[in-house]
Amino acid sequence: MENINETLKRLSSNPSFRKRYEEMKQEIITHPDIRAFLDAHRGEVTRSMIEKSWMKLYEFISQEKNCSRCKSLGECVNMMKGYVPELVIEHGNIEIHYKRCQKKILEDERNKTRRLIQSMHMPKKILEASFGDFFLEQMGRLDAYDFAHRFVREYEPGKKMKGLYLYGNFGVGKSYLLGAIANELADLKQVSSLIVYVPEFFREMKDSIGDHSTGEKLDTVKQVPVLMLDDIGAETNSSWTRDEVLGPILQYRMQEDLPTFFTSNFSYEDLEYHFTYTQRGEKEELKAARILERIKYLSAPVRMEGPNQRA
Repeated sequence: MENINETLKRLSSNPSFRKRYEEMKQEIITHPDIRAFLDAHRGEVTRSMIEKSWMKLYEFISQEKNCSRCKSLGECVNMMKGYVPELVIEHGNIEIHYKRCQKKILEDERNKTRRLIQSMHMPKKILEASFGDFFLEQMGRLDAYDFAHRFVREYEPGKKMKGLYLYGNFGVGKSYLLGAIANELADLKQVSSLIVYVPEFFREMKDSIGDHSTGEKLDTVKQVPVLMLDDIGAETNSSWTRDEVLGPILQYRMQEDLPTFFTSNFSYEDLEYHFTYTQRGEKEELKAARILERIKYLSAPVRMEGPNQRA
């Protein structure tokens, strides 16, 4: 394959091409960005280096370097979307390096945050929650917010910390606060969280018995740095999900001092009653009490009130 410089030499015998080529070189050498580069590297850049780099210099001036003119990353006009060109001297040659623009940096940070927040069956609104949109007017909400804010501020891997047990009526923002905590942990501490909608997770665990994937799913939930169990108590209680799924998760997280959050429509006492009676009508008070002791060990209860925001 013919070298680009050889091609240019060959084409230069054509008068019309030679005229346009000379005009292009004049356009390049007088361009403000090129002048600024040459002034900054006065004494380093030789005429020979420039002659070998006309096409690179043209590539450089043909691209946008002012990100304020871009409405969004998707509308970037540059050869590499989200990257701005930069001229450098490397091994005696003029080269182009591409660096991320501010919009690309922000987008990458958002994607990094999203990757840190895993979820099982949670709506998009919860995954985009923020402390700034959490209303504090009703009773218990300020206590919940203060606890959540302090948890994010003081969190350190390996540090023994209690999560929240948020309980109250439907639609008061319990799940939303979990999402806000997860986002803050990802943004400020680069900490991975998993938000699990409990009723759907238990159904999924039952369905996965057939393909023998229960162990893998259980390990994922057990071992995540920060676990958030949403709407616990809304599931149909069975001995298997209580004793073979929830029990081992809570036991492992107790032993490893892994922070665990809960939301529920039930108080501690009501949740214990829920776990006492299985769907078969069996009454198992001791097993229910064991589950509640683990939940109490892992969390601090806060009742949240307010209007139903889903209505």
